[in-house]
Amino acid sequence: MSFQAYLDTIENKTGLTPRQLLALAHDRGLDKEPVKAGAIIDWLKEDYALGRGHAMAIVHIVKNGPTISDKHVATGGTHSDESTELWLDGQNSRPA
Repeated sequence: MSFQAYLDTIENKTGLTPRQLLALAHDRGLDKEPVKAGAIIDWLKEDYALGRGHAMAIVHIVKNGPTISDKHVATGGTHSDESTELWLDGQNSRPA
């Protein structure tokens, strides 16, 4: 599953876009340095029943923003992403 696919699945499970979840993390102070992955994981598990893998995708964007490594970009594999920039504003608004 690509990183973007993880974010799309999170949106389907929670009804919230990744950007909305980032705003909620900010409101809770979970984006303050040093970012504590465990606190974000616990919040997402408790409020949205997200597992660790999906929660870690949110941890990544809280810590690093929408940019990912080019390691899996355009590799053609199962985990291949189209770009190093993730779309955070919801599946339905993603440009074609």
